[in-house]
Amino acid sequence: MDKSKMHPESLMMSYGYKPHLSEGAVKCPIFQTSTFVFKTAEEGKAFFEVAYGMREKGADEELGLIYSRLNNPDLEILENRLTLWDGADDAAVFESGMSAISTVLMEFLKPGDLLLYSNPVYGGTDHFIKHVLTKFGIEVLGFSPADSRADIEAMIEAHPAKDRLAMIYVETPANPTLDLFDIEECVALAKHYSRSEEDRVYVAVDNTYMGPLWQHPLKHGADFVLYSATKYIGGHSDVIAGAVLGSFEVMKRVKELRTFLGNMAGPHTGWLLMRSLETLKVRMERQAINAKAVAEWLVQHPKVEKVYYLGMLDEKDQRHADIYKRQCSSAGAMLSFDVKGGEAEAFRFLNALQLVKLAVSLGSTESLAEHPATMTHAGVDKELRDQLAISEKLVRLSVGVEHPDDLIADLEQALAKV
Repeated sequence: MDKSKMHPESLMMSYGYKPHLSEGAVKCPIFQTSTFVFKTAEEGKAFFEVAYGMREKGADEELGLIYSRLNNPDLEILENRLTLWDGADDAAVFESGMSAISTVLMEFLKPGDLLLYSNPVYGGTDHFIKHVLTKFGIEVLGFSPADSRADIEAMIEAHPAKDRLAMIYVETPANPTLDLFDIEECVALAKHYSRSEEDRVYVAVDNTYMGPLWQHPLKHGADFVLYSATKYIGGHSDVIAGAVLGSFEVMKRVKELRTFLGNMAGPHTGWLLMRSLETLKVRMERQAINAKAVAEWLVQHPKVEKVYYLGMLDEKDQRHADIYKRQCSSAGAMLSFDVKGGEAEAFRFLNALQLVKLAVSLGSTESLAEHPATMTHAGVDKELRDQLAISEKLVRLSVGVEHPDDLIADLEQALAKV
């Protein structure tokens, strides 16, 4: 049987793992060890030569295990499996989504460079871009969903660092408004501003909201796809992790910096994520079905002013509808909505929830609700929040795998308290 023709959900059970190397265990064990024994000193030398880039690995040479900061079986098997969903050459897993994001930005940006990024982004990303990268002399320039390519080009041309554009960072769909950004348009923009193949503009896409299932940025020309693997990939609210995927060329640099920052995921994190990958598709499909039912119910409720959900794009918004059709294979399981009123009304609703948990994060088996303006996006400038509709009446909802009738019943009784 040709395994190369199998679907990713089938390969998640065994890809990259050889049971005979682990006493026949059907599941990969947790390799809870800091270091690995070399058979000979010559073998140790050979492993280090490859690990430190002193030579390329031979065609038939197995990548040797050295030290869990450099490589570990749980991490390597997990990374091999992750590549299957996005069709990537290689993957790197980190101890958090923010460590994945910050490592990519630090490796591919240097003082004087310009970073062009979409708004809104996750609050932690927003803070890192505006308050950490700028400390290192990196220029940053944000654009919004309302900006056309001509608008963005005009913004770049007006910027003093226009000749040093180095990366376009996009979060799509955006957290928490679900605004869509055109990945192919960003790639075309990057090519336009690239000086040469060696001095080019990279495109990085945070794909956390869509997970590995519903959108594949690399297939649209992006150089990196990034995840908070805590979310759908982990999917059980019991692990913190991040992931970056891309070509061998760029991932070699990502992994080299990861080695020296020391922010790779540990063996137990790797094992938990491997466990979760086995049910990724069934979980995400159930969540998407539930989200559709919840959104259709919310849009009819008299105390709900507006619903933000990709399955209900405004027919007048042809631009977003076109992007959605080209980039996404599902409306996903995330939605936001405006409660009529303001913060007090939104808080009354959130405080009354019983089945849905009042907590940040998303993409887990249980449904979660939060208030972006005072929680995940509290650190975003208020002027920008207002511009992007991250208002005091906005509630974000991550739909889980519960029965949709029970979720709707909980939302109904909570809205009755408003």
